[in-house]
Amino acid sequence: MAASLLAVVLITLTPQGTGWAWGSPLQEARWYLTGLDSTATMLQLGGNLLLLVVPFGLAAARWPVLVRLRLLAGLSLAAGATIEFLQWVLPLGRVVSPLDAVLNATGALAACLVVAHGRAMRRQGPLLPQQYAKSLSGDDDGCAEAADAGSMGIESVRRRAR
Repeated sequence: MAASLLAVVLITLTPQGTGWAWGSPLQEARWYLTGLDSTATMLQLGGNLLLLVVPFGLAAARWPVLVRLRLLAGLSLAAGATIEFLQWVLPLGRVVSPLDAVLNATGALAACLVVAHGRAMRRQGPLLPQQYAKSLSGDDDGCAEAADAGSMGIESVRRRAR
């Protein structure tokens, strides 16, 4: 996780000149929406969405309490806002944009929700063939005997083929 945080710092706080520039959220949103066919726009949009995915995904895997939606939303917005604040305070020659903070938070939120979903699916376990067959209990074609656990294996298929 430390390596992913270091990568975020290097990506966002490496100087690109001096001073800073304000990125109007409305102008930036218009730029994104009208430039979806542009490689540069898509790289910028993807970069902002993916910036916090790894650190937040790892944090959610490590600390399951982070997947509470209100806590997660607050932390991800705080992380995005902190990056933009540091780009404003430090003379890095970066564009400071509230929309970038929201995009960073959106990616972080999505990563944590994917981790939470994966954890829930692992806890529930895979859907076994007999469970699947029981869930299809309509028996529209009269093949109810195929739904028992013994008939779901490869051996039962081989026996029926003989």
